Amino acid sequence: MVVARVKPLKPVSAPTSEGPDAGHPDSEGSEASMYGAAAGGERLVDLSAPLTEDVALELLKETDEASLKVVRHSAAHVMATAILELFPETKLGHGPATDAGFFYDVYRETPFSEDDLAAIEKRMADVVARDETFVREEEPREQGLADYEKQGEFMKVHFIERFTKPGDEISLYKNGNFTDFCRGPHVPSTGRVKAFKVTSVAGAYWLGDEKNQQLQRIYGTAFFNSKDLEAHFKRLEEIKARDHRVLGKQLDLFSIQEVAGAGLIFWHPKGGLIRKVMEDWMRDQCIRRGYQMVFTPHIMRRELWKVSGHDGYYAENMYPPMELDDAEYRLKPMNCPGHILIYKNSPKSYRDLPQRYAELGNVYRYERSGTMHGLLRVRGFTQDDAHIFCTPEQIEGEIAACVEFADEVLHAFGFTEFKVELSTWDPKDTKNYVGKAEHWEGAVASLKKVLDAKGIAYREIPGEAAFYGPKIDIKLVDVLGRLWQLSTVQFDFNLPQRFELEYTGEDGEKHRPVMVHRALFGSVERFFGVLIEHYAGAFPMWLAPVQVGLVPISEKHLEYANAVKARLEAAGLRVELDARNEKMNAKIREFTLQKVPFVLVMGDKEAASEAVSVRTRGKGDEGSVSLDAFIERAVGLVKGQGVAL
Repeated sequence: MVVARVKPLKPVSAPTSEGPDAGHPDSEGSEASMYGAAAGGERLVDLSAPLTEDVALELLKETDEASLKVVRHSAAHVMATAILELFPETKLGHGPATDAGFFYDVYRETPFSEDDLAAIEKRMADVVARDETFVREEEPREQGLADYEKQGEFMKVHFIERFTKPGDEISLYKNGNFTDFCRGPHVPSTGRVKAFKVTSVAGAYWLGDEKNQQLQRIYGTAFFNSKDLEAHFKRLEEIKARDHRVLGKQLDLFSIQEVAGAGLIFWHPKGGLIRKVMEDWMRDQCIRRGYQMVFTPHIMRRELWKVSGHDGYYAENMYPPMELDDAEYRLKPMNCPGHILIYKNSPKSYRDLPQRYAELGNVYRYERSGTMHGLLRVRGFTQDDAHIFCTPEQIEGEIAACVEFADEVLHAFGFTEFKVELSTWDPKDTKNYVGKAEHWEGAVASLKKVLDAKGIAYREIPGEAAFYGPKIDIKLVDVLGRLWQLSTVQFDFNLPQRFELEYTGEDGEKHRPVMVHRALFGSVERFFGVLIEHYAGAFPMWLAPVQVGLVPISEKHLEYANAVKARLEAAGLRVELDARNEKMNAKIREFTLQKVPFVLVMGDKEAASEAVSVRTRGKGDEGSVSLDAFIERAVGLVKGQGVAL
């Protein structure tokens, strides 16, 4: 690889950045996440990058997770080289590596066709065969701006202006005749990009603003060898088979009705039943942990959102204001202002704190038409939101309790592997963050202290905090190894100040509380979508909408089947009896396609001995057992929240 991880020996106060491919590579299109170094100034460099300070240096191996992203970033440059050789009128944006591969945003008036993508991939092979060396060069910022402006490269001009300062030197990487504004690092030459594929093209607005130019985002992936590349596409087939949109329709769980609007979810009876189980479990857990359940309106006066800061910092994600009789109103994108008003409705003493308010509240956010995706990205969703108002002395204990709660939630639903990120602010970004530096530093220190005390490994992501405070994001890893952002715990010292919240301290004086935002499902919709894909629709016993399917062999066995149904339902199980005049095997097949955990078949033998013939999901026919024994087994699985089957 000839790439190293370096970390300054002296503390670094803020990250630096040099080019549009730098930073957090798995955040598609987020500028703030793509330009910062890791916590403490840690960064990756190749041998052509100058070292201007004393650093700790660690050479990367191919087994290092970061190494694959270096290959993928180099593959993005190879793809950009091929695009410009074939379509020289194209203007380039940025081309970062991602967890799944890489992409390059480009501007070209003519849409790329499937034939164009095939031609690009073929030309990439030519660029690789030429084995062109990646050469790093530096030049004055002003020279780079002048060159790119002359070439009409408006996106490169933006990146230089946005992420460098007058007088800076900017870094460029060249291979053959291709040059790109880039921080690096890269593999030594294009010949090291051995296994790659161009996969698709999609639309993306410049800077995420639909008023700007429509870009084309060309996706690809790359691996160290063809064996890994082949395994990747086999995995994609498995992902396709688990697509929650397909399974949602097949299992009749939910739908999105275009006549009602994009990104709005209709929960069908079976999906609604699972949702009820999820929400009931969450409410019970909240109450057990000292939360009080509250409910707040879906719509509130715009003035409230101005006070909270959402009307300014979050307006592009909110629905437009509505002019009503007495004022302008906005649909709520979050529940926090409503919970703040509940807190403020009556005086609070230090003896009353912490106050923990929880709500499974419906919120509405304006997602752009090209970004919505089934249950995972919607415009209306239910957030399992909670806000904790406490004294500064209580904050770390409350954050620790939230992290523990998140861990229990994810384990309860069958997830055992997680990755944690600490999202902090960018002190140079005064546009997207509110509050004083000392408050931010204190808040970040509190979150770090909790994570360190619990021995939780985490990655620090500068520039990804909420506008009001830093946050801990817990990403679960599903059965296919995919990361999903769901649970979040956020420190907020800004909203209590904006709303002038108070409590009377032990000294009799007025004090300002601090606030924790936390969501553990993230949203019920997104969490449900992840569950569908994680289990491929074969939900664990306690979540399955139908836990037991009953199949009488003929009509004369219906009476016994109904008696079995009554016994099972009395034990608290969810049961469906197929009383149709159909063949037994057809009924069994239908329950199997619906991924029902148990199918019980009943004929003369079973009716005579109060038994059932058991077919278990994934295992098949297990033979006859007494009805009492089956009930004991099934109820035990539900109570134990077993994820077997």
